[in-house]
Amino acid sequence: NKNVFHKLSYGVYVVSAWDNGRPTGCTANSAMQITSSPATIAVSINQTITETGRFAVSILAQDSLPSIIGTFGFQSGKDTDKFSQVEYRVADLMPVVADSCGYIACEVIDSMETATHTVFLGEVK
Repeated sequence: NKNVFHKLSYGVYVVSAWDNGRPTGCTANSAMQITSSPATIAVSINQTITETGRFAVSILAQDSLPSIIGTFGFQSGKDTDKFSQVEYRVADLMPVVADSCGYIACEVIDSMETATHTVFLGEVK
């Protein structure tokens, strides 16, 4: 549902993917619409989205639990199963935070490495 693009603004997001069969994710403060046709989103994160070549962006609402930000932002997914602490569901084959106002599921179409992060371009599915 492309109407969810209207909910994108400067905010807080959880970018999620699968890592060896388990859900993982991190807090991000930017998710940008790059094009409308095909609908394409860009995210910049310090994690690799390689297992499935897909990712999801959960859009946190103003009334989402503040602990979600800390859970996904202040610890490494390599050391902690972040989704064990947060209610989630699988939607469009991706793990998404249940306490969000919407989500966008994407297939990676390109990426660019920077010194500390990777910028992923994802076509909305």
